[in-house]
Amino acid sequence: MVLKLTDGALFQSKALIGARVCESSSGSRVEVLDPATSQVLGTVPEMNSTDTQSAISEAEKALPAWRGLTAGARSDLLKKWYQLVTAASEDLAILITAECGKPIAESRGEVAYAASFLQWYAEEATRAYGDIIPPHQADKRLLVIKQSIGVAAAITPWNFPAAMILRKVAAAFASGCTMVVKPAPQTPFTALALGVLAGRAGIPAGVLNIVTGSIDSSIEIGTTICKSQTVRALSFTGSTGAGISLAEQAASTVKKISLELGGNASFIVFDDADIDEAVKGALAAKFRNSGQTCVCANRFFVQAEIHDKFVEKFTAAVKQLRVGPGSEADVAIGPLIDARAFEKVTTLVADAVRHGANVEAEGDVGLLGGHFFPPTVLTAVNSKMQLAHEEIFGPVAPIFKFDNESDVIRLANDTEFGLASYFYSKDISRCFRVAEAIECGMVGINTGMLSTATAPFGGVKSSGIGREGGRYGLDEYQELKYICLGGIT
Repeated sequence: MVLKLTDGALFQSKALIGARVCESSSGSRVEVLDPATSQVLGTVPEMNSTDTQSAISEAEKALPAWRGLTAGARSDLLKKWYQLVTAASEDLAILITAECGKPIAESRGEVAYAASFLQWYAEEATRAYGDIIPPHQADKRLLVIKQSIGVAAAITPWNFPAAMILRKVAAAFASGCTMVVKPAPQTPFTALALGVLAGRAGIPAGVLNIVTGSIDSSIEIGTTICKSQTVRALSFTGSTGAGISLAEQAASTVKKISLELGGNASFIVFDDADIDEAVKGALAAKFRNSGQTCVCANRFFVQAEIHDKFVEKFTAAVKQLRVGPGSEADVAIGPLIDARAFEKVTTLVADAVRHGANVEAEGDVGLLGGHFFPPTVLTAVNSKMQLAHEEIFGPVAPIFKFDNESDVIRLANDTEFGLASYFYSKDISRCFRVAEAIECGMVGINTGMLSTATAPFGGVKSSGIGREGGRYGLDEYQELKYICLGGIT
C-alpha cells in the first residue's frame, strides 16, 4: 500500500540501532496492516533478544557523551526535534491514521500533542534543580543533586503511536538518559519516522534506538529489557496484565519502573450540571479514537432527575457520528485496531443486552464490515454486566442511573482501576468534595479532555505507578544524590 507523503523518507521500514538502520539478526520481518482495510502497509524487522541487546549496548555506549552535555545543549536539540516534528505534522498524521485507524483530524491533534512534550521538556531540561539543606553540624554543607539514571527503555502502545513515545523520550532525553524504544507491533512506522526526524535534529547515534517486532517477539524483547542490568529504568504504557508481568521481571534487576496501565473511567453528570455542555464533554471523553484510549469514559453515571433528558440529547448527538476510514475528512469513528478488539467489544455489548440493557443508539456501519463498530449507547445498565468492570476500549457508552452524591462516589470507586474520572456540576463545593473523594490519578471537572504536557499523567491502584508529563515526568529518569561536604572551617 502506497502512502502519499510529502517526505517519502519518513516511511522507514528498518529498525534503528546506534548509527544503523538495520534488519533483525534472524532476517525475519512482520507485516503491518491498515485496520480500516486490512491491507498490508509494509513490513518491519521482527527483532529478538539478540537485536535488543545490541540496542541496549549502543545506548550504553552513547550515554557518557549524552549525559555529559549541558542541559542547555540537550535543550537545543529537543527544540530542533520539535521544529522538525511540527514541520512534518501532516505526514506524521497520515502515518498514524494509516496504521492506527483514528480519524485524520484526531491524528493531527495527536501530532501537536506529541510535539508539545518535546517543547515542554526542552525547557524543563534546564530546570532540574537540586537543593541545599541546612547542615546538622557547623563544619558541613549538605547538597542534593539530580542525575540521569542512565540507559532507559520505553514500551509503548498502538493507540497513540507518536504521543506515547515522545511523552517518555522527551523527559528521558531532558534528564540525560539514552533510550531503547519498542513501539507496538501494530504501529511501528510512526515511531520510525520520529527516529528519522531525531537524526535530522542532530540527536547523536545511539541516544535513540528503536526495536520493532511482532506480537510474539514483543514478549522476548520485553524480557530482555527487564533482565538487563544496563537498563536502569523502564516506562510502559499498556494493559494491566502486561504491566504486572513486566514489573515482576524488572524486579530481578531492581529497575525503576513507570507504569501507565488500564482504566475504567467514570463520567458523572449531576442534576445541577449544564446538560448541553455535559453532552459535548461526554462525546469527547468517550469517542476519541473510537473509544480506544486509557482515559476514555467507560461508565456513565447520570443523576435520576436529569437522566432521561441527558440520554435523549446524548443519543441524538451520537447518532450524528459518522463511521468510516479515518482518512476521510468528516469521519468521527474509525475502525477498531484489529479483529480481537472487535470481538471483545461485541461480546461486552451482547452480555449487557442479555442482562437487560437497552440499546438507545446503534450506528450503522453499512457495508464497511471489518473492524468497524457502531457508536452505541446503552441504558438500564447494572453492575452484573461485564462492561461495568472491564475496560471496554470501544465506542460504547453504558449509562447508569444514580440517586445521590455519596452513592455515585461509591459506584465510581467500585473498580480496581484508578486512572481518570470526569464529572459535571455547577456547585463549587461539590466540585472539591467529589474531586478529592474519587480514587484516581486525574479528574476532569466540566471537561471531557484533560491531557496536557504541562500536567502529570498517571493513575493509582491497578492503573499504574509513576507520572508522565509536567515537571514530575523528569523524576522517572533521574536519581537523587545526597552530598555531604565536611571540613568546612
